[in-house]
Amino acid sequence: MDKIELPNTYGIEKGVIEVILAGGEENLVLALEAMEDDEEDAWRQMQTLQVSENDFIIGISASGTTPFVLAGLRKCRENNIPCGCIVGNPESPIAAVADYPVEVITGPEFVTGSTRMKCGTVQKMLFDMISTTVLIRLGRVEDNRMVNVRLINNKVVDRSVRMLMEKRGLTDYDEAKELILKYGNVKKAMNYIDSKTIK
Repeated sequence: MDKIELPNTYGIEKGVIEVILAGGEENLVLALEAMEDDEEDAWRQMQTLQVSENDFIIGISASGTTPFVLAGLRKCRENNIPCGCIVGNPESPIAAVADYPVEVITGPEFVTGSTRMKCGTVQKMLFDMISTTVLIRLGRVEDNRMVNVRLINNKVVDRSVRMLMEKRGLTDYDEAKELILKYGNVKKAMNYIDSKTIK
């Protein structure tokens, strides 16, 4: 879910953040949970994406024992690819092979074994924090503003226009909108205005 939202929110290119899912990302809605036992598929998918020492892999598993995730992180260790994990049980096998283990112990689920509830919610929140922090560090945000947001609908165009007006002191909405539409996002429009000011 995080990967789906990030390109529009932060204007990132394909490949900055990828998903490796048991059964393949294309089968997300099918919930092929039997594929979680496949110990070869994670590394196959990583090779397809050309994962290397320059990447960082985060394994996610409620139990901390999922064979797909465990085997994938072991392969990362063998190939000097840095990795972390987010798991819901203490001292799990997956945490033991991760360079940076995160263990969030949420306790028994209201519906026993339904880890999409407490554990899944916590893991989604952690991924949101990680991706947001990374993209802030990569300069995709200014102050607390999404200056690289893609112009996907009228609401976002309007928000971008008002953001540009505020950040550069423009008073003419139509002029600001013309700049936003011409340059594609707030950041590029601000860069244009700044270049004109310097001259």
